[in-house]
Amino acid sequence: MPDGQKVPTARGSEWFGEGWRLFKASPGIWVLMFVVFAVISIVLAVIPLGSLVSSLTYPVVIAGVMIGCRSLEQGGTLELGHLFAGFKKNAGNLLLVGILYLVGMMLIGFIAGIAAALTIPMMMSGSNFDVNDVGSMLAMAPLILLIILVVLALMLPLIMALWFAPALVVFHDVAPMAAMRSSFQGCLRNFVPFLIYGVIGLVLGILALIPLGLGMLVYGPVLWATMYAGYRDIFVRRA
Repeated sequence: MPDGQKVPTARGSEWFGEGWRLFKASPGIWVLMFVVFAVISIVLAVIPLGSLVSSLTYPVVIAGVMIGCRSLEQGGTLELGHLFAGFKKNAGNLLLVGILYLVGMMLIGFIAGIAAALTIPMMMSGSNFDVNDVGSMLAMAPLILLIILVVLALMLPLIMALWFAPALVVFHDVAPMAAMRSSFQGCLRNFVPFLIYGVIGLVLGILALIPLGLGMLVYGPVLWATMYAGYRDIFVRRA
């Protein structure tokens, strides 16, 4: 089913239940995988061009996590090595997904930069504007908020295109561009379930941050597993 099938609205919440079941099957390895991923991400963030490498390899890492989820689903085991399993299967196409994602992010950043460069100086050049005046700065708040909303609106389709692409590439040998198109269509076709999924995910993410962020050790892996649950629902299971 190239563009995925439409699933019941309630499935958006049920993916978290399925993700939790996959987490409970091997909680120790899940936490270890997430810690290793977090440490590598932090290291890459502080070295030159590290963020570039992180963005390029993200689909490869997620593909490995999806392979681990399938192993658990089929009664197998989850291993730390699954975090890097994507480098052993269709790595080239997965990296191309990363390149397309990175290009998309750069275009969004360029558009946001142009918008800010054109509008903010116009407001600052007003005769009543004073950078040291709180009122003047607050007057710019709606404009800044508008720019942020535009960026988020542009990022949403890109995130939708990326969401299931690693699984489609690694499990179905779909070409990078086609995988991102199918991922986008699958998300769009199930917009309401994903809306529910997003709201629940946001609430759980906030709660996970409360205990000194330690909840992320569980929330992060469960979120990974929900991605697999959603992929199975939309692209594999028959309605």
